[in-house]
Amino acid sequence: MSAPLRPRVPRRALHGVLLLDKPVGLSSNDALQKAKRLMRAEKAGHTGTLDLLASGLLPLCFGAATKFSQASLDADKRYTATLRLGQTRAGGDLEGEVLRERPVAVTPDAIAAACARFSGLIKQVPPMHSALKKDGKALYEYARAGIEVERAPRQVTIHAIDILSWAPEQHQLVLDVRCSKGTYIRTLAEDIGELLGCGAHLSALRRTASGGLDLADAVTLDQLAALTEPERDTLLRRPDCLLADQPEVRLPANEAARFLQGLRRRTPLADADAVRVYGPEPAAFLGSAHITAGELIADRLLSPPEVQALLQS
Repeated sequence: MSAPLRPRVPRRALHGVLLLDKPVGLSSNDALQKAKRLMRAEKAGHTGTLDLLASGLLPLCFGAATKFSQASLDADKRYTATLRLGQTRAGGDLEGEVLRERPVAVTPDAIAAACARFSGLIKQVPPMHSALKKDGKALYEYARAGIEVERAPRQVTIHAIDILSWAPEQHQLVLDVRCSKGTYIRTLAEDIGELLGCGAHLSALRRTASGGLDLADAVTLDQLAALTEPERDTLLRRPDCLLADQPEVRLPANEAARFLQGLRRRTPLADADAVRVYGPEPAAFLGSAHITAGELIADRLLSPPEVQALLQS
């Protein structure tokens, strides 16, 4: 006898950003789907994956906010990275088999010097266990098949590396890393280990910030499940929180209506690669744009119903 079908949960239009604290062992997409079901949202997407073995901040976009997810993808990131010195593993993290063991004889000064060496503008060779594609196929697919392919170095920026703790007995080093998008922390861990002469792998990783969004404001799936629906709704942030580091442009009502139609508007403002645009009401977020040669040019626009929904929320 077949199992009874579950009743279909009605979905609803939601617009906003939920800051989720993703647990270890759950994929970013699985975390998204669980949150989407709890929120009963019609449309949702995340802003860049966290590995299965990583935890921490995963901004989830609902409805109109999905239009601006790229801003979060492009934003700087911050991580707490735990390195195990003296041991290198396949794939550069705790999941891979041990490849080599070496004695660890490092000083705090040597660790600080190694971290300083990798601060600033650096080049990284992407790891084989990554989602970067080669000939239309993700590198991790090659890695699972035992195939290693040549990868070109990529330029990234490490804004700062601060040492949070060093436990010599456990060979455990914990770092606070602030970096640009596209930085591979497992590669950074391996490179620091090689510079110290003992090797290293990444034993734990937690994302603590993405752009102006902070893990301190995030909620776990268990916490989300324990709330009532109205309480869950109060956790949604406005879509423009993803653009908080961009200059603000405010338009009068007649100009706002034309802007929402995709028409270019004249402006005395200086050129800017990215701005967030509002109507006359303080909460009337309209979309993102850029300014070139005295013209405000729309990039991503909300629809009039989406603007109204946000004003009423």
